[in-house]
Amino acid sequence: MAKLWIIGTLTVIHIVGILIFTRGFLLTRTELPYYSNCSDVSQSPCSSPNPQQCWTRPTVDRLVIIVLDALRFDFLAPTTFFKESKPWMDRLPILQRLASINGSSSARIFKAIADPPTTSLQRLKGLTTGGLPTFIDVGNSFGAPAIVEDNLIHQLASNGKRVVVMGDDTWVQLFPHHFKKAYPYPSFNVKDLHTVDNGCIEHLLPSLYDEDWDVLIAHFLGVDHAGHILGVDSLPMIEKLEQYNGILEKVIDVLGSQSGQGGLHENTFLLVMGDHGQTINGDHGGGSAEEVETAIFAMGFKKSPSSIPSEFDTSSCEINLDHKKTCISTIQQLDFAVTVSALLGVPFPFGSIGRVSPELYALGAGTWNLESTNGDNSQNHSKEEEWMQNYCNVLCINSWQVKRYIDVYSASSVIGFSLEDLSFISDIYAQAEEIGSCSFKNSLLYNESSNSSLPALRRQIDAYFNFLLSVAELARSKWTEFNLQMMAVGLGIIFFSLLIHFLAIKRITNPYGISLFPSGDSEVSFRLIFAYSVVVIRACSFLSNSYILGEGKVAIFLLATTAFFKLWYSVKRKMMLIEAIIFLLLITILRFTIEVGLSKQAMTSQFISAHSSWMLEIALGHPIWIHIAEIIPISALMLLAYLLYMTMISSSSWGICKYAVLGTILCYILIAVHWASESSISSSVLMLQGIGKNSVPRVIYVMGLGQLLLLAFGQLFNKERALNSEKSLVIKTVAMLSACSSTVIILSGKQGPLIALASITGGYCIMRLENIERDPKDNTAGALTFDPLSVTQWSLLATCLFFSTGHWCAFDGLRYGAAFIGFDEFVLVRQAFLLTIETFGFSYILPVFGLPFLVARQYLMGQTEQDGKLLFMKLSQVYLMYGFITATTVIATIICVAIHRRHLMVWGLFAPKFVFDVAGFVLTDVLICLAWHYYLGREDGTKRRNTTSN
Repeated sequence: MAKLWIIGTLTVIHIVGILIFTRGFLLTRTELPYYSNCSDVSQSPCSSPNPQQCWTRPTVDRLVIIVLDALRFDFLAPTTFFKESKPWMDRLPILQRLASINGSSSARIFKAIADPPTTSLQRLKGLTTGGLPTFIDVGNSFGAPAIVEDNLIHQLASNGKRVVVMGDDTWVQLFPHHFKKAYPYPSFNVKDLHTVDNGCIEHLLPSLYDEDWDVLIAHFLGVDHAGHILGVDSLPMIEKLEQYNGILEKVIDVLGSQSGQGGLHENTFLLVMGDHGQTINGDHGGGSAEEVETAIFAMGFKKSPSSIPSEFDTSSCEINLDHKKTCISTIQQLDFAVTVSALLGVPFPFGSIGRVSPELYALGAGTWNLESTNGDNSQNHSKEEEWMQNYCNVLCINSWQVKRYIDVYSASSVIGFSLEDLSFISDIYAQAEEIGSCSFKNSLLYNESSNSSLPALRRQIDAYFNFLLSVAELARSKWTEFNLQMMAVGLGIIFFSLLIHFLAIKRITNPYGISLFPSGDSEVSFRLIFAYSVVVIRACSFLSNSYILGEGKVAIFLLATTAFFKLWYSVKRKMMLIEAIIFLLLITILRFTIEVGLSKQAMTSQFISAHSSWMLEIALGHPIWIHIAEIIPISALMLLAYLLYMTMISSSSWGICKYAVLGTILCYILIAVHWASESSISSSVLMLQGIGKNSVPRVIYVMGLGQLLLLAFGQLFNKERALNSEKSLVIKTVAMLSACSSTVIILSGKQGPLIALASITGGYCIMRLENIERDPKDNTAGALTFDPLSVTQWSLLATCLFFSTGHWCAFDGLRYGAAFIGFDEFVLVRQAFLLTIETFGFSYILPVFGLPFLVARQYLMGQTEQDGKLLFMKLSQVYLMYGFITATTVIATIICVAIHRRHLMVWGLFAPKFVFDVAGFVLTDVLICLAWHYYLGREDGTKRRNTTSN
């Protein structure tokens, strides 16, 4: 006899298994509690710097860093570098003009490559520490903890550099005690395009005239938020870029006007940069080229005397729109921390594995003027030799610092690098040390023999390059410390839960003769094998990165396959042909919406306002299509309210559930009024004006919670048996779905009512077509034979709804704007709860609570009701089967990430898929527990009492 404790036990086993596996798979990189100090350089084999200096001689006096969050590379690079022009290109002409060869030899544009995941927290942490990101920290993007390992900001503050920050408050959270002045603004309300930017503008220009800072950081967020809400190809995005161009022009004018000899900004260095890119739909977090490619504009106001040596120049050049030559170089964001540290003359962060970029470092004019320790010989050096000598010594310190970190990390970390890896690193570092041409002694020998030291310097620099690049490549491929034993234990525990699931399903079929594993009926056996084959095929598809990217298409294909299977039986039995055809038409529509959803173009209110005629490719902004796009969702919402009302009045035995349904109908009306008040049509309807944009959503949330509490109290104090007929089960199911639906719909935007109608249609068709294969004259077969194919279809339909609503299994597939519907301020728990409901509402919450319809089909089809005992058994079986299917697919995902843990796309694709699937798995278990208690709790308790008394 199945009991609630079986489901609870399975939930606990799943959570334990997932936690153990996750502990082995998503281990964070060990953060060492060590910090670099000026005195450490005496331990290095490199040339000793001037006693008044630290690791390197500072080459710039002041640094201005302007971060434009989510700055795509094509926002900054000229159009001529791309195959086709886009509306958002060439919107920062001031930077393009300065970077042209004829404009300024001390300015250059870089394509900056970030390491995924590309969340803002991860990128800021990577930029300041010089280390590679750890995947597990993505979850901290909504509540950034202070960075405890060595970083650029700590080194600046520790070495007397005064740092001022303004804009995104993430900086203050990451570095709470490092700034001389801070002007933070809340950064998580993605609907707010201007607050953070206006705060930066307010303080940035006045601060440029102040003398009380050495490093100034201004972090703008408008472009990132505009992308999240409206996408890259939108008018607000273009307006933001043009606004930034005007601001940057003013900043450059101020810096330039005071860059003369003795001026405040005589040796100031300007960096305009992005922390990551974004997709065409404004998302980021993954590892696609659009997300990892951002840009850096660097400019020194004291011009360097000559160009960088050609062997270190990796730039590509094109003629820009002004017919001037513009060159663009490439830099890894990993190199940012050490390069800036070298320019400012502070110690490199202890855990940095980056390389001082030659092209960015060369823009600092001070790198070209060596302080002479031997005037006669130094004066004979060419400027190129002087620069290379200086840069070679910087690389020497850079290489020593990386080697020191690798040695300490391997000794301190639980696993660290393997002996083979450490031997390889030591060998290439020893080779670099053997050349030793950076030392001042060797440079004197070359001068005394009247031979140029350039060839030896090039060999030395190449040796250091080889070492630093090899370490970075090795760290990227083997950094994560996988604990294979814990991964195996976690996987074994979840496999064990599958066995328990299987035994529970088999046990529940025996007492009442419900046949799950039939013998002698070849058709029934074939249906069973076919249903399991569909589940296994979908599970196996997770082993391929291509199929994970197209998971929505795989799910809709398998659902269509099962629909054709049902159609064949429908034609064979000459019954329910209309339902089978409607189901196939619905799948066709979902197939199209999944294509749109994968492009992040689901029909949300934001998308409709920006692309109102996307379906027919008619000119944007045409009034008729704008009105249709606003009317259809409201009409669909009213249709849902009508269907609920007709369902309620069809019976007089609703009891307390009637009030929950009436509350949902009222919520639908409020949502319709709320959407109408925001539409362009309502401008002439005075009664809709003045309605607060947050008032209605909050009322919906409160009413939804009240409906759930009403149903819970009704279940608690109802003295009648929980399941005395299929009729009562249908009433309870409709009441629960209606109570949940209003919140899910308003969070999903104007696509919500349409998706709700699609889910109702699909669920109705699955329910009607269930067991169509049986003989229609046999009234007992339907009661005693269980068809797992219907549950499989229900699960596939839920998966398709997830992708058709514009989601996918990646952090850039989250619709962060939904978390702020009804609220402007950020509260972590509240916003996370709303985002969870929006993400999993149609694909997990509603499908799980709607499963009883598969059992109550006889009542809905006008047939004789089943007694409560048999109804209890069949509903228990359906829920166990649904959990079994979910567990099977999640196990496939876990096996997939275990196999592909060294795959190039492990952090960009496989790991996010793992996180989404296990989160959905645990949520499914919890929801099944709640649904079991709601639908079966009292019945289960009755069974236990009867069993005890017997």
